[in-house]
Amino acid sequence: MSMTLKVAISSEFFISVLHLPKAQQDKAVKFMEMFRKDPKSPGINYETIQVSRDKNLRSVRIDQAYRAIVLAPEKGNVYILLWADKHDDAYLWAKNKVLKINAENGALQFLESEYIDEADKVKSELTDSKKGLFAEIRDRHLMRLGVPEDLIPLVRQVDIPLDVEELKDKIPNEAYEALSMLGDGDTLEEVLSVYDIQFHDDEGVIDTEDYSKALDKPDSKRHFLLASDDEALQSMLDAPLEKWRVFLHPLQQKLIYRDWNGPVRVLGGAGTGKTVVAMHRAKWLAEKLQPRNDKKILFTTYTKNLAVDIENNLKNICSAEQMRKIEVINLDAWVKRFLDKQGYKINYTFLNTSKATELWDQAMELSSSDLNLPDSFYSEEWEKVIQPQNVSSLAEYFKARRIGRGVRLDRAMRKEIWPVFESYRLGLNGENLKEVEDAYRDVVMILNQKGVQLPFDSVLVDEAQDFGLNAFKLIRALVPEGKNDLLIVGDPHQRIYGSKVILSHCGIKVVGRSSKLRVNYRTTEQIRRAAVTILKGIPFDDLDNGMDDQKGYRSVMNGDEPLVQCFKLVQDEIDYLVASLRDISKEDLKKSCLVSRRKTDIAQYIAALKIAGISYYKVDHNTLDDIEHEGIRVATMHRVKGLEFDNMYIAGMNDGVLPLGVVESDDKTILREHEWRERSLLYVAITRAKRFCSISGFGQLSRFVG
Repeated sequence: MSMTLKVAISSEFFISVLHLPKAQQDKAVKFMEMFRKDPKSPGINYETIQVSRDKNLRSVRIDQAYRAIVLAPEKGNVYILLWADKHDDAYLWAKNKVLKINAENGALQFLESEYIDEADKVKSELTDSKKGLFAEIRDRHLMRLGVPEDLIPLVRQVDIPLDVEELKDKIPNEAYEALSMLGDGDTLEEVLSVYDIQFHDDEGVIDTEDYSKALDKPDSKRHFLLASDDEALQSMLDAPLEKWRVFLHPLQQKLIYRDWNGPVRVLGGAGTGKTVVAMHRAKWLAEKLQPRNDKKILFTTYTKNLAVDIENNLKNICSAEQMRKIEVINLDAWVKRFLDKQGYKINYTFLNTSKATELWDQAMELSSSDLNLPDSFYSEEWEKVIQPQNVSSLAEYFKARRIGRGVRLDRAMRKEIWPVFESYRLGLNGENLKEVEDAYRDVVMILNQKGVQLPFDSVLVDEAQDFGLNAFKLIRALVPEGKNDLLIVGDPHQRIYGSKVILSHCGIKVVGRSSKLRVNYRTTEQIRRAAVTILKGIPFDDLDNGMDDQKGYRSVMNGDEPLVQCFKLVQDEIDYLVASLRDISKEDLKKSCLVSRRKTDIAQYIAALKIAGISYYKVDHNTLDDIEHEGIRVATMHRVKGLEFDNMYIAGMNDGVLPLGVVESDDKTILREHEWRERSLLYVAITRAKRFCSISGFGQLSRFVG
């Protein structure tokens, strides 16, 4: 094969193959192998497609009844495999598709014939006097944002931001994203900055027939894979629907494939690909390490479950050698292992709750009845003030900040309260018990005092919103400050464990190195909107003393609205669930999940599934979501964080269950934060759904959805 040939495969080809019968799937993959090795092979006969609007499209035989569609331009040595289908269906697909190179941004784009015709009609009707939403933006600038020249009239007819939604299926995703941001009020300069687009460059005139150069553009890489990339190709063959393994958004590419001169923070709503960025970043950093270098990349997250899921996904995109360079572990587990190696044999309080409770009860005997403070105040003060600020003496307690606490304390009151905390601390030390916050502090102290050298060249943090102040102080200490030291990804809207943290207070400075992902690739727009509504009116921080919002957050797919139902009795809800699940195919059942708030409710639904003869697979803190297992997945709402399913059944959403009435406090701030976390938990559960979401309960629905 000549070295000048350039062969690529469209992301849509992998999807089309997935829908072929098994025998034709095997033939299509076999053809793909022959095509990518030598598209000029004598065994490949290119046939002109008379009905095609794009004269560069050709048909090639897979077998007697099935065809593949290929882009084979007369000029140059580029060949692109686009689609596979039955003969007539393949020709119909080719008839409706046009591939063009955008004359302003150089990207290779798919266009639909019907929308080109619609744009032509609109163009003939537009008048110079019409002032649409994007009237102040020049055609050239629209094209640089990804709008194909042929479709500009469709953009010019948009009058209000709501109308941008109608363009979703008509223009390329990159153009829809940019126009949506403009419609939401972002300036052209702000949008250009997000996508790192420059107008005054020396790129010169773009050759709209140079397909080779077009394939190298970031927006082209969202849709086309070079066939020479064996590793990426195998990833797509293994899982055609998991495009995240190979096809990345330009903003994701920008975050992943570059050297950063310090910590980077990436925020984004559910489904925007934050973890994908972190995983591909880990792979890229591992590739950069020298083969015999003993340095490693640490990838940490909040829970054991998520760490296991992330490691499993990393194995799908990384080679064995790359995986040897990446350590994936949740932070608490790493801390326990480190302290064990240092000779600090500790027990966590959450592993010995009875003794911790006994010590707390003993300490509470020192509480002053004169202050008339409820018992809940002391535990909340310990959790919100003493532990996060590392308060170890009365003098430090006098100076401690108590922002957000409902009860104001003067020095005399603090002095009366302090013996409770002092007694509890002494009790923990006497029993060799430590809370997680204590363990974080101990590790930092050991690292500073003993000069322990850790092997980490970079640290990546997922689900950052659930970590607290001491956790981030430890994370800062795990790797020296410098190039590519930290990548921190999270979404404060999904905070279901931790509390607000300010990275700069932990020695982590992200000013000038922060990005926001806005496009949800997981859920439909209807599901996304329903989830966002749950959080309406709640203020969210940005992990660094600013505020975060969901402006510009949107999905690229459309579908049905979530189904919300309230049944009279629990048996009525169970009957509905059983009937719905019986209608799902065996294969689709494995891609569905039934969740509830409490473990007791999960047990009830499992019992009902057993009686109905519906297979299930329980996903808990000790198990992965293994696709090899048959049946619907069943889990708590907390456990599905980080996972995704085609169909979500969120059951038992009753008043009194969500929000869960377990907080005994007189502090309005504590009660408010509890409700916010419960709302975030429902937001997390809803946004696991890719296509269908059912929310049900009985008696009286939760006020969050009712």
